Amino acid sequence: MLILKVVSRLLDYPTAELFSAADEIVDVVNQSDELSPQNRAELVDFIRQLTARDLYDAQESYDLLFDRGRALSLLLFEHVHGESRDRGQAMVDLMNVYKSNGFEVDSSQLPDYIPLYLEFLSEQSPEFIQEWLGDISHILTMLSERLIDRKCYYNVLLDSLIEVSGVEVDRAEIAEAVSKEERDDTVEAIDKEWEDKEIRFDDPAGGQCPSAGMQSSQKSLDPNTVHQVPIKWHDADAAEVAGL
Repeated sequence: MLILKVVSRLLDYPTAELFSAADEIVDVVNQSDELSPQNRAELVDFIRQLTARDLYDAQESYDLLFDRGRALSLLLFEHVHGESRDRGQAMVDLMNVYKSNGFEVDSSQLPDYIPLYLEFLSEQSPEFIQEWLGDISHILTMLSERLIDRKCYYNVLLDSLIEVSGVEVDRAEIAEAVSKEERDDTVEAIDKEWEDKEIRFDDPAGGQCPSAGMQSSQKSLDPNTVHQVPIKWHDADAAEVAGL
């Protein structure tokens, strides 16, 4: 599905190659049957706005948006497992799924990096794509609402993916939860995240290790636990049996 390759490139770090291919990308979007006319128009507008910017300004904005704080991380498992041990096994499982479906990862990015995940899905059947996008639809909606809250036009990319998934998500509930979040990309929030914490050996909480406090901090990005996403991460062998 070519539209997923397009969104993958647009959601990745802006490059000169991306900017020079703007007209070709717009043509692909306009010919996409997977998106509604409104979504196609919004995606084309996004491409025109992005590629009309100075490249270095666009790159700086991208860094400040996605690499500053965890709330807008493009790593899927950041929003599911945080820093728990389950995250490592989930990475291994996802990489095995890639390999079992003949997808060779030629990237330094982690396997749960959304643009890489989309690159993989773009080579699969429409049924496979819808199911796997559906599995992360809550994460995509959460990211979209956070971008909308920050008045950032990158939300169009996430909304396009949600449409392709065909899944209806209760956006109102997620939007309300997002509106109550504290921003984690401010100087104060970043300083607080990295500040050294006092180690107490008489901690009345039962000698909880520092790492436990860090995990609690990760989960705070999940307002009211509304984003406990029912991600399935399908078994690789099952996918092979199905011929996918």
